[in-house]
Parts: sequence; C-alpha cells; structure tokens
Amino acid sequence: MVLDDVSFFVNPGETLCILGRSGVGKSVALQHIMGFLKPDSGKIMVAGEDITGFNEKQLQAIRRKVTMVFQNGALFDSLSVGENVAFPLRERKQLAEDQIEQIVNGLLDMVGVSGMADLLPSDLSTGMKRSVAIARALAAQPEAILYDEPTTMVDPLIAHLLGDLIQKLKRQLKLTSIVVTHDMRFAQRLADRVLFLHQGEAHFFGTMDEMKASKDEVLRQFFDMDTLVLPEV
Repeated sequence: MVLDDVSFFVNPGETLCILGRSGVGKSVALQHIMGFLKPDSGKIMVAGEDITGFNEKQLQAIRRKVTMVFQNGALFDSLSVGENVAFPLRERKQLAEDQIEQIVNGLLDMVGVSGMADLLPSDLSTGMKRSVAIARALAAQPEAILYDEPTTMVDPLIAHLLGDLIQKLKRQLKLTSIVVTHDMRFAQRLADRVLFLHQGEAHFFGTMDEMKASKDEVLRQFFDMDTLVLPEV
C-alpha cells in the first residue's frame, strides 16, 4: 500500500493508535518509522533525528531507541523464551550473566509470563508470544515501542490483558507507543491520539473524542461497522 502525503506526530509518553480498514497502509507507516522502507518524498523524524537518508548502521542506533513488536512476535524459534528476552542484553556486552538472568525474570514477570523462561516459542500460545516479544523489546530499554496489530488472532481476554500491559508500560516506564490496530475498543482504551488512514491518506488525526464526535461519513461507517462486528455486551 502506498501512503500519500501522510503526516502525524507522537509526543513523548503518548500513545498513538493508527486505525483503518485492512490494506490502507497502517503497517507500512510503522515500517517507515523503523527505516525498513524509504519514502519517495517527505521526511521521517524519529527521536529528534531525520532518518530519511540514514544508512543501516545509523538506523541500528535509532532502533535501540525505538523498537517494534511484530504481529507474529518474530521470536527466534531455536532459542528459549529466556534466551530470546536476554538477546538484546547480551548484545550490549555490559552485564554479567546473573544480572541478565535477574532482568529477564523481572521482565517476564512484568508481562505476565513468569516461569516460562525455559520453554521454546513453539510451546507458547499466540498471546504469550506477543507478551514475550514485548519483554524482549523492553530489554533493549527503548524510548518508544511500535506494536503491529497486537490483538490479531488472540481471544478477547488476551487482547484485554495485552491492552492492560501496554497501559502499564506507559504509566510505569513513560514509554511512547504507536499501536496499529483495527480493534476500535482496544484503541479507545489506549489512545491519546488517533490517526485514521483511508485509501492511503491521513483521513483524520486527533483525539478519540474528536473522532467519535465527527460527522465525517467515512468515520461514521467505520464506527457503525465496528458496532456490527462487536455488539455491546
């Protein structure tokens, strides 16, 4: 999907939710922020720097500040849960093994999967993999985390727990977050600000209250469709 003249910002400590139907470029926006894709025009500012022309070495420094939790978790299949979370800690070569183990156990406890350090990713449910991926992202001590569809293919209870976790990280660690989601209720719980993409363009950018109050036909259709899919209980 091609993004056309899309402009938005996220303040430190804020949570931005990127909403829209499938195929409108939500995940593409995250890939630009991470430097996986380059824009044909315009610029990408991340952590106060214009990364548009950065080479891979420069991008690696940025990715230590801003990390991403992929939809599939992107865990290393051959490494245990604990080794996956320890990976960014060992890369820094600054900590002793007992310190790493202590940090790993603390992170796994924080994301709700304590006691699973010795399991392999294949032993975990989709929701648990997401939680471990968040723990691994936190091990890098980033300033911001990008989440790509964190509630896809998980049941409502796990989706609720993941939402609680993202809120807790924002509250306790003052983390800046960008959450790509199609889940309106999830976004309503998390978002300080919303970017709504439609046909590759930024159709709306503002607060959730402003979005809900809007009379815009495209936004109203999105809300109505969400109500049909997820009736009030």
